[in-house]
Amino acid sequence: MEFESNLCILNSANTNFAKKRTAVPRLWRALFLLLLFAMPAHAQTRFARDSFGPQNAIPGSQPFTDEIGRHVEVPATVKRIVSLAPNLTEIVFALGEGDRLAGDTDFCDYPAEATRKPRVGGPVNPNLEQVVALSPDLVFATKAINRRETVDGLARLRVPVYVTDPHSVEDMIASIEHIGKVLHAEKTATPLADGLRERLSNLDRRIAGTVPRRVLFVVWTTPLITVGRRTFIADALRRAGALSVVDAKAEWPRVSFEEILRLQPEFLVFASAHARETQHDIDSLRTRQGWRELDALRRGNIVIVSDAINRPAPRMVDAVEQLARAFHSESFASQDGPSTATLEIAQEACACAR
Repeated sequence: MEFESNLCILNSANTNFAKKRTAVPRLWRALFLLLLFAMPAHAQTRFARDSFGPQNAIPGSQPFTDEIGRHVEVPATVKRIVSLAPNLTEIVFALGEGDRLAGDTDFCDYPAEATRKPRVGGPVNPNLEQVVALSPDLVFATKAINRRETVDGLARLRVPVYVTDPHSVEDMIASIEHIGKVLHAEKTATPLADGLRERLSNLDRRIAGTVPRRVLFVVWTTPLITVGRRTFIADALRRAGALSVVDAKAEWPRVSFEEILRLQPEFLVFASAHARETQHDIDSLRTRQGWRELDALRRGNIVIVSDAINRPAPRMVDAVEQLARAFHSESFASQDGPSTATLEIAQEACACAR
């Protein structure tokens, strides 16, 4: 019953999105977070278990196994792609294959070229007729926000669907390699993946020996929702030298404020594309009972990180570096660290939250 209720909310968000394109960024962020976090773990497990069976071999196709274990027959030459998730759209463009992208979703907004592609609706309930009308050779989906029914429906129409399922920063990088292999774009995917891993290794050396910060990543304020231990966001926190004070098996657990007051995190972390606008939300929290009793809020230990952390795509590493600077600024005092531009973004985000 809970699964059905969540999907009703999400489908409504998809249906009305086109009418709200000019709404404030906070509304966009709310809709996106609903899409990203609403599907419960038991429904995601069923996605993998009940997903449509192996496709029959197509002449001239190549067999692949996607990240949830499905057998996928992909045409030897993929000329037209439809992406059903914002992070997958980012990866396709990062691989230099944006020209092959025939369509994407209403929520695909990065890079800017993605917004000019034909739209197939929202990730949770895309219009399958529009997808098929684009004549894709391959559709990319992700288990986190796309429904099993969507994948099954396309498979019955003999449209190949490759599904990703990242649960860590390394999984995200592996997805880049997998997608690169499927698209025969290894010459781009391999150096991109290697570069991201090198940046993370450099970061590991930077913060080696530091004490992990105890943080609360705020997904939603009412009810209070945070991240579970097996999410890519929790892993991003770990890579940045922090640990969530909530150690839950559920991927997106609701937590009581009494428990957060008892745990007293050192930092509160919010994700936003518009740090200064998020400041208004934080100011309102300072006046609310419970929130105003958090030491982190009183002391201004608030980090507004790029919303790239919400998407398992290459820019997530930018967000990890941003977080590491905010949590362990003493480790970045020398001049040979990551780019000045990224550092200025981190400083602005932290400063405006105080």
